[in-house]
Amino acid sequence: MKLALSGKRALVTGGTRGIGRTTSLALARAGAQVVACYRGDHDAAATLRTCTGWDPRQHHTLQADLTTDAGRSAAIEECRSRLSGIDVLVNNLGSYETGSFASLSESVVQETVHVNLLTHYLVTKAALPLFSAGTSVVNVGAGMAMRGRTAHAHFTAAKAGLLGFTRSLAKELGPKNVRVNNVAPGVVQTERQLDLPDGTRSALLQAIPLRRFCQAEEVTGVIMFLASDLSSFITGSTINVDGGI
Repeated sequence: MKLALSGKRALVTGGTRGIGRTTSLALARAGAQVVACYRGDHDAAATLRTCTGWDPRQHHTLQADLTTDAGRSAAIEECRSRLSGIDVLVNNLGSYETGSFASLSESVVQETVHVNLLTHYLVTKAALPLFSAGTSVVNVGAGMAMRGRTAHAHFTAAKAGLLGFTRSLAKELGPKNVRVNNVAPGVVQTERQLDLPDGTRSALLQAIPLRRFCQAEEVTGVIMFLASDLSSFITGSTINVDGGI
C-alpha cells in the first residue's frame, strides 16, 4: 500500500515554518499540488521555494493573514485559481505566548483563541465549497490539550476546542465522504529550536518515555498518513505524536 498523494491538491496554513514547512515539502515531494500560506516571514517562504522537490509550476507560497476575512478570501481564491479544488486541508496555523492564568490579559486570551481555534474553523468553512468527495482535513492540535500544562491555560483551552471541532465536523461532513482528524504533537523541536531553561528541558525529557523531543518530520508523517487513502476509514480521531508522555 502506498500514500498515493500524486495529483492531490493541498492547502497548508502556517505552511512555511516548523511542522507546516515539513508538511508542505513532504506533500510536494509526494506529487501533490501545494499552496503554503504564511503570514509574514518572507525569508522562510523564500528558502522553502529553494528546497529540493519544490516545483514553482505545482507548488506555491502565499502571504495571507488568515485571521482576517481578506486573508482567508485570498487563500481560497488562490486555491480556486491554481488548484481548482482542495483534496487536503492542513490547519496548522498557530501561535501563543505563555503566562500564568492570573497574569494573562483578556486581549492575549482572545488572540490565542482566535489564532488557534477560530481561524481553523473559519478557514475550513471558507474552503468548504472547494472540497471534493474524499477530501481530508487535518487539524494540528497539541497533546497538552488533553493533559494541561502550567502557564498554558489559554492555549490548551483553544486546542481542546479544536478536539470538539474535529469530532463534530467529522460527523457532519462524513456523509459527503469528507474526513476530519486531529494530530496532537507533544514537545516539537523545529528549525527554530526549543527555547527552554535547562531545568524545564530536563523535566520534560524525563516525562517523555522515549527520552527525546519530537521532530517536525515525525508529526508530518502522521499528517501524510491522514491525508492519504491509507486512512480512508479514519475520521473524528486524534492521533497523539508525543513520545508517550
